[in-house]
Amino acid sequence: MSTGTPSYNPLEMAADPRDLIQALGLKDVILLGWSIGGMAAQVALTLYPQEISHLVLLGSTPPGDLVKPAEQLFYDLAGKDVNDFEDVVALFFEPKSASSRAAASRSQARIEAREGDTSPAVPIDFARARIAGGPANPAFPAPPVMEMLKTTSVPILHIGGDHDIIFPVENWYALNGGLPTVTLVTYPSAGHGPQHQHPELTADIIASFVRNA
Repeated sequence: MSTGTPSYNPLEMAADPRDLIQALGLKDVILLGWSIGGMAAQVALTLYPQEISHLVLLGSTPPGDLVKPAEQLFYDLAGKDVNDFEDVVALFFEPKSASSRAAASRSQARIEAREGDTSPAVPIDFARARIAGGPANPAFPAPPVMEMLKTTSVPILHIGGDHDIIFPVENWYALNGGLPTVTLVTYPSAGHGPQHQHPELTADIIASFVRNA
């Protein structure tokens, strides 16, 4: 089980994969991060690029000023004591899409079917404190990370939904032409949990990216 003080600071979070890589003596690591974990993964590539061969980001955000900030709805729902199914759909899927709602049902069923090896619950007060301020612009103020994205030779893949209410994918497309190794894949009628809506497709895309990029 992990130890230490919980943090949502991407700089502090980036120390965890570094420590694991060093402890296991890993080389050419394929590092994946979802949401704020994707921010931590970008920091990791900035701080120790020699350890990482590929970076995969899911529903995350680039550093710097945003052309489209998050929606207040995410903060309103994520800060609740208990989230029902409709909250989950709004947070991670596309409520207006029947196919996305069906994918949400399948995702919930997969999650609920797993009874062992589950992670401890995240204390709501800890999570609520991280989102108390509402949407911010920039959401990820990290100039060194932006410089890394502009100059790295490491292949980077971002998979997102076309209606991500916390980390809009439009912010990645606004950087087209400036990030030489970033490949963008965007699912239609999808939200902040692209890997939940399309688990098999996401796995196949990542595997192909690693083999061929």
